[in-house]
Amino acid sequence: MADFVYYVGSSLDGYIAQDGGGLAWLEKFNGVEGLGESYRSFEEGVGCVVMGGDTYEWIREHHPGEWSYRVPCWVFSHHELSADDGADVVIVRGDVAEFAEELRRDAGEKDVYIVGGGDLAGQFLAAGLLDRIVVTYVPAVLGGGVPLFGGRALLEARDFRLVGLVQRDGTVELDYRVA
Repeated sequence: MADFVYYVGSSLDGYIAQDGGGLAWLEKFNGVEGLGESYRSFEEGVGCVVMGGDTYEWIREHHPGEWSYRVPCWVFSHHELSADDGADVVIVRGDVAEFAEELRRDAGEKDVYIVGGGDLAGQFLAAGLLDRIVVTYVPAVLGGGVPLFGGRALLEARDFRLVGLVQRDGTVELDYRVA
């Protein structure tokens, strides 16, 4: 059965993007040896991607005309959005738990990749649907921005156990699974 996996880069103070969605602070670490290979390896195990509307719009704005995901993509948004031609994109509104079985079905034997943002990841966490968190911490402090899990309050505490750790040129990738 598909796992729900939040794979993300974070600043040391727990932000995944600057205010307004800026990622320049993170992009300067693109050349760190092994980071690209780690992502490509992870991506091979993905059967479906999920993102929030702001993330979807950021991708479309910064990569016009080139949709990079070759698997079904679900976008959770409160706004009216449209899908690009040729992109396998479903735009939905509602509680993430309502769509969990459909997301698993689309992923097949592979995982559901929660791309972002932090609020959407927080919704999956609060719903008890987050199976793994793979976070790469980079040596930067932003002082504000988009938090790792948004402001979502948990209904009950969740414990995770560390199942993997990789250090690369100042970055640390931590792989956690639900305990």
